Amino acid sequence: MEAVVKTRSIGGSLVVTLPSEIVKLEDLKEGEYVEIKVKKRKRDYFGALKGMGSFKEEDKARGQLD
Repeated sequence: MEAVVKTRSIGGSLVVTLPSEIVKLEDLKEGEYVEIKVKKRKRDYFGALKGMGSFKEEDKARGQLD
């Protein structure tokens, strides 16, 4: 089973929390060893500039659209 989780820092280490659905499905208990595969997820910047107006001809004249 796969899940996307966020890392957080505790002391000098990074930790992740397993979603409860995975814990129940795999019948995991505290202290058990699990195997994980790490793949850094790419950021999605869709909508990051929300509210920014369209470029106008005067923007191009200022050299901002070169």
